[in-house]
Amino acid sequence: MPLTASKPHAPDDDATLLLAVEIYVGRGFCEFETSAIAQVLNCANNMLGEEAFSWRYISETPGLLSGKCGMIVRAEPVVQDHELGDALFVVGGRSGRDADWLSRMHQMRRLARPVALLSEAATAYIKRTKSPIGSVTTHWHDALSLKEAGHYPKLTNALTEISSGVLTAAGSGATMELVIAHIAPHLSTADLAELGNRLMLSVVRSPQSEQPNDITMLPALSDQRLKRAVEIMESSLDLPFNVYELAQEVSVSTRHLERMFKEVFNQTPARFYKQLRTKKARALIEETQLSMIEISVATGFGSSSSLNEAIKKQYGLSPKKMRLKR
Repeated sequence: MPLTASKPHAPDDDATLLLAVEIYVGRGFCEFETSAIAQVLNCANNMLGEEAFSWRYISETPGLLSGKCGMIVRAEPVVQDHELGDALFVVGGRSGRDADWLSRMHQMRRLARPVALLSEAATAYIKRTKSPIGSVTTHWHDALSLKEAGHYPKLTNALTEISSGVLTAAGSGATMELVIAHIAPHLSTADLAELGNRLMLSVVRSPQSEQPNDITMLPALSDQRLKRAVEIMESSLDLPFNVYELAQEVSVSTRHLERMFKEVFNQTPARFYKQLRTKKARALIEETQLSMIEISVATGFGSSSSLNEAIKKQYGLSPKKMRLKR
């Protein structure tokens, strides 16, 4: 049975409404981001003891909408220049890629009201905006595909960036921190600390923080030689090193390198390296229109047949079926 999202809060008559937020959703929306926005606002209301923040779900296709994993929300219709909120959040999932949220975004910008585009919505905006005035960002997974498919010199790895008054964001697990930063001007320092505690956030990162997008950020990689080996792998997916060359680069024997990978990753360096290349190939298959030959070269497989074999072995689908399914 699908999980239905709670009804958006409307402020009590006696409450002081500080911020009215619109959450734009479409079919196949990202439940994680959608619920994270509402959860932060609801938690802040509970902490303050009043309905200071309200939110509502809006869509070009109003009614009951289902997310990627079965969650359902009831969305209100978008009416041109009518009942605009104080801020607009466009969540990812298919709603970010496919929904028609651009007109609502432009309406908000004409009134100088903040707009935040999360993950897939940020990616769609970056693709449409060929020469943004300021820096832009999106989830690192999409950024990888954007860089392979085109030239985006102002694309960064930050959690958030602002260009022409539009905030692009990584979304996903950083969504709560984005919302906290957005409502921070309305809260005291003590309130912000309490809000982070209630949400069980050990650290509330700055919006300008870098995304932890590579494996070398794992605490398990305390050995600098192992960390360096993984860094070399990730930076040379198109021209892979063999294990002997890799061991020489980090000044250990081949046997010792294999022992370190076995202890941390429970697999050989060669197998780990191939998984990194296959993972990147999958991202390029699903997120770009590059040919299979181009993807093979970009990920060090050399031929489409080698790419096909690796993808099918790891994911159970051929590259062609994987692209069609996406």
